[in-house]
Amino acid sequence: MFEHEGMQTATALRSPGERGDRGRGDRERTGRNGAGRGDGGARASDHVSAARAALDRITSLRSRVADMESTRVDTEGLPTADALVPLLPGGAIRAGGTYSVPESVLLAQTMLQAASAAGSWCAVVGVPSFGVEAAAAAGIDLERLVLVPDPGDQWLAVTAALADVAQIVLTRPLGRVVPGDVARLSARLRQRGAALVALGSWPGADVTLRVTESHWTGIGHGHGYLAERRATVTASGRAGAVRPTSTELLLPAADGSVRAVVPTAAVVPADTRVLRPVAVAS
Repeated sequence: MFEHEGMQTATALRSPGERGDRGRGDRERTGRNGAGRGDGGARASDHVSAARAALDRITSLRSRVADMESTRVDTEGLPTADALVPLLPGGAIRAGGTYSVPESVLLAQTMLQAASAAGSWCAVVGVPSFGVEAAAAAGIDLERLVLVPDPGDQWLAVTAALADVAQIVLTRPLGRVVPGDVARLSARLRQRGAALVALGSWPGADVTLRVTESHWTGIGHGHGYLAERRATVTASGRAGAVRPTSTELLLPAADGSVRAVVPTAAVVPADTRVLRPVAVAS
C-alpha cells in the first residue's frame, strides 16, 4: 500500500506526456519480454528525482510558514523606570508580556515612562483620568502617545488594534474578559512584540503590581498640604511563577516623580568614648 501511494504521488508530479510515454514503454516491455529494462531504470530514477523535488517544496513551505508564525521583532525587554526594575523579572518589561496594575493610575503610567523616552510608541485606552500634562512632566513623549479615552464597548477591539502599532498598550478592562479573548490578544502581543498593562485585574497576567501599604506626609493636625506618598508596592507572578517581591517607592515624591525610597543612614553619635575612673598619685 505504501509503495503504491508513493507511486501515485510521484505520477501526479509528472506531465501527461510523460505518463503517456510511460504507458507506451510498458506495452513495449510486455511485447518484447524485457527489452525495455534500461528505460525502466531511467524512469525509476525520474520518480526518485520528482519525489525529492516534492520533498524540497514541502520543506520550503514549512520554513515559510514558521517564519510567518514567528514573532516579527526580537523578544528583548522594553526599558522601564528605575524604580520598577526590582519588581519586574529581568528588570524590564517583556515584549509580549501582560501586566496588571489594579489600583494606581500613576503606577501604571510609570510603566510607560522609560519605553516612551527611548522612542517607543505607547497607547492608552479607556482611561479618561490619564493626565496629558502629568504624562509629559513624567517624561512620556506626547508625539508618540495615542489616547482613546472612551472606546465604549469596543475597548477590547481597540486595544487589539493598537497592539499593531504601539509597543506598550495601557488599557482599563471594561467588563468581564473571557479566556478566549485573553488567548487571542496574548497571541497578538507576542506576534507584534508589544506589551499590555491592564489598569485593573487581568486573567493570567505575567506580573501583578499592587500598592499594599501607603501613607502621605505633609498633613499636620487638620492643616497643611500633601507633600509625598510613601508606598509599598508588591509584585506577584502568575500561579506563583514569580516570587512576591516588595519595594518602597515615593508614589509620588514631593517633586511629582516616582522613585525608590532611599534608606536613611543610621545616626552615629559624634563621641562614642567611654569614660573610666583614673587613679591619681598623691
